[in-house]
Amino acid sequence: MTDAAHLTPQAAFEMLLAGNGRFVDGTPHHPNQDAARRAQTAPSQTPFAVLFGCSDSRLAAEIIFDQGLGDLFVVRTAGHVLGPEVLGSIEYGVSVLGTPLVIVLGHDSCGAVGATREAVAAGSSGDGFVRDVIERVTPSVLAANAAGYTDNSDFIDEHIRHTVALLLDRSQTIAAAVAAGTTAVVGLSYRLVDGTAHLVTTRGLDLPAAA
Repeated sequence: MTDAAHLTPQAAFEMLLAGNGRFVDGTPHHPNQDAARRAQTAPSQTPFAVLFGCSDSRLAAEIIFDQGLGDLFVVRTAGHVLGPEVLGSIEYGVSVLGTPLVIVLGHDSCGAVGATREAVAAGSSGDGFVRDVIERVTPSVLAANAAGYTDNSDFIDEHIRHTVALLLDRSQTIAAAVAAGTTAVVGLSYRLVDGTAHLVTTRGLDLPAAA
């Protein structure tokens, strides 16, 4: 079993990207998916990353990062919008399970971002509880509009950056772990066509490609 307590945030990030590389190349290892792993993880879990992503059915985390049982602590909502339950779940992964990495995973063709762009343009707010999702994505869309963005990918990246910033602003637990160097928060954007995950922003890792 991967011992997250002995992984640095950098090593955890490299493990995650290596898995995505295998998925993209069509050479997945399908690790930790057998009966032995099931028995090994039954008493406890030590995931090496918390993955907070969009609920989109095309973003199955263990598949696109070629991981298995006990490797990822996955939290998903439409448009990766944050609420108290989500923050509590991510804090649990960081403070109780000791994961050295938190990933915020957005993707192109995100329905939540697209719906919010339409709602903002029309001056509407959506129906039912979809309205709550739209309200939480709206600050990202307004910021992208203010920056003069027109391409959908720029709106997606802005929403990923906003979510990463919000995580650290709202959670003292996560912010303290990042400040201590025990955890890093990384924003990635996933491309549905080719399966690649691209770096958007990072807190706690020195990655030159980060925005």
